[in-house]
Amino acid sequence: MEQIGGPDGVGYLRGWLMAARPATLPAAVVPVLVGGALAVANRHLHPVVLLATLLCSLSIQVGANLANDYFDFRHGADTAERLGPTRVTQSGIFRPNQVALATAIAFGVALLLGLYLVSVGGMPIVLIGLFCIGCGLAYTGGPFPFGYHGLGDLFCFLCFGVLAVTGTYCLQAGSVTFTVLLASAPVGLLCTNILVVNNLRDIDTDRAAGKRTLAVLIGRDATRRQYVLFLLIAYALPLTLQQVGASSIFLFWLPYVTAPRAARLALFVFTKEGRVLNLALKDTALLHLQYGVLFAISLLH
Repeated sequence: MEQIGGPDGVGYLRGWLMAARPATLPAAVVPVLVGGALAVANRHLHPVVLLATLLCSLSIQVGANLANDYFDFRHGADTAERLGPTRVTQSGIFRPNQVALATAIAFGVALLLGLYLVSVGGMPIVLIGLFCIGCGLAYTGGPFPFGYHGLGDLFCFLCFGVLAVTGTYCLQAGSVTFTVLLASAPVGLLCTNILVVNNLRDIDTDRAAGKRTLAVLIGRDATRRQYVLFLLIAYALPLTLQQVGASSIFLFWLPYVTAPRAARLALFVFTKEGRVLNLALKDTALLHLQYGVLFAISLLH
């Protein structure tokens, strides 16, 4: 395989796989599964539209990952002291202009898919798509990178929870109900917890780089409480949805199968800091995926 620059002579294809961060991709898949399950439960299903929605969501996620890699390097937030997984720009695996071009390609694919989705869903999909792509770029880029000003958690919840779930459902059913909005909350909260752990791990290096994440602003203890609060709300909502008739009376309990993992994670996050939190980051992403799949199944009634 062709070799490229970098500390370990990382292969070309492996380098781009690292840049795409496959471990984060369930964040793009879960909301489409949940929105699709709600649509099926209400007798709405357009498979081609659902597939296009999934591919568009994945393209936006990859684009956001690449943009974050590029802009964090430009802002000096990624240094040799970084505690998280390798970033391809900072480590020299790819040149900044290569990562910038890949970012444009990923968002370009999302826009092309979005044109089809707009033909199905109209103006609401235009607004959702542009907002999510804009957030992917503005998280660490632009004149006011909101990830550097304590707003990353909010926009993560909106893009990967509320808008992704309701947008998926709207494309299938043509409208959105309060129940769909309510069902988007646990998806967004558990996805945001991935960012919470990431920012908890990086408090010291982010503060030194002038990156004022919410974790930097509120401190370690409050960030840990935030993580647990999001877990508690996420696990309260399936029962609430069952009580309003939005989930199966027989299957509503399925997300609670993941509760032991959530409890272990809460304890781990409360007692650890620094590089070891990479383990919690990986497990929080896995929790989000497992919960999301079981939650989607529970909504099929």
